[in-house]
Amino acid sequence: MPSFSSLTFPLAPKHETRLLLTLAGIQFTHILDFMIMMPLGPLLTRFFGLSTGQFGLLVSTYTFCAAIAAIGAATVIERFNRRHVVLGLYAGFIVATAACAAAPSYITLLIARGVAGMFGGVLGAMVQTYIGDTIAYERRGRATGMVMAAFSLSTVAGVPLGLLAANHVPALSWRAPFLFAALLATGFWWLGYQVLPPIASRLEDKRISHALAPMWEVLRHPNHWRAFAFMVLMMMGGFTVIPYITLYSTANVGLAEHLLPVMYLAGGSLTFFTARLFGRLADRYGKARTFRFIAAASVLPILAVTHMPKVPAWVVILNASFFFVLVSGRFVPGMAMVTSAALPHLRGTFMSLNSAVQQSASGLAALIAGMIISRNTAGMLEHYNIVGYVAVSATLGGILLAGSVRPADAGEVEVAEPKFKKPLP
Repeated sequence: MPSFSSLTFPLAPKHETRLLLTLAGIQFTHILDFMIMMPLGPLLTRFFGLSTGQFGLLVSTYTFCAAIAAIGAATVIERFNRRHVVLGLYAGFIVATAACAAAPSYITLLIARGVAGMFGGVLGAMVQTYIGDTIAYERRGRATGMVMAAFSLSTVAGVPLGLLAANHVPALSWRAPFLFAALLATGFWWLGYQVLPPIASRLEDKRISHALAPMWEVLRHPNHWRAFAFMVLMMMGGFTVIPYITLYSTANVGLAEHLLPVMYLAGGSLTFFTARLFGRLADRYGKARTFRFIAAASVLPILAVTHMPKVPAWVVILNASFFFVLVSGRFVPGMAMVTSAALPHLRGTFMSLNSAVQQSASGLAALIAGMIISRNTAGMLEHYNIVGYVAVSATLGGILLAGSVRPADAGEVEVAEPKFKKPLP
């Protein structure tokens, strides 16, 4: 095991970069594994002969299993060293993603997606917990933006490369992106083993009456409930629309399937830079104010995506780019707000419960959209415009609720358990 020298948290700025890049790499593979399902929609639908509802179930199974696992994790997560939890979850996630690549049928793929969700959902929460535990509040927007840039990088590099492999390696087809994600994650696991600092259990010196005690303590605070409600609205504002973008763009708008990687490349390229910009703006002008501005601006591309008629490919790609920039961009200040709402000694439990809320909301959003959307005899999607109105309503609700989510640690917070062996650069 790598050696670490003594260092007090929150980290000084000069020690943050290596840790944040490692967390971003872990987040990159976790998000890639989830994101790749959406553009694989046409391929999977043809390969397995899926209905719109069956494809929606592939997406939502991941999120619902992630939610169940996150609730279970919330009862015990504070008992363990953060480093051990992240590395263990990441190893399980890698095995599950490889199982997706090897799945011989729709049912086995569905099961493998559920197992991947169980590990991936808690893993995503722990990445955000690491940020909250190690980065000072006044720099947390920038840190969240850097790690959230993994979403952009997964769309600008991971998803297009995965789609190219799926389309140009007939022997692997849709399996290629999952194999790519599993191999890449193996490399990041080794990097995490070298870099992630140990963060000792916050409950190691406290008596716990029962396993649910930390979870009940989290649920006693109204501010935590407001943060959970805010997360639900953020997810409903995006994941009602996102899973069906590729299906609608190819079936209704006429975008050629070979241009799907270009669409993700264009959107991801922009969001790679704007995610970090939004993080800096959140730290400078306030996280709630920045969220409101970006969320309000996202309404137009949401409506455009869900109402778009047949148009030239460049119009589809341009609007999709604005959609990705703004819909994903509001998560940067939004996640910083949610992470900061947690009481520091309960952050691991809070973020596990928040992951359950987040995954349940995204799965519910995909299911609701799948029930609203139908296909006509020509194979085109119908009622996607109604999904757009649902997303806009949730977005406006999030704007109204944003100001009521209060940071629990906006001042100086003493967080002093962890010890490093080898100084970070």
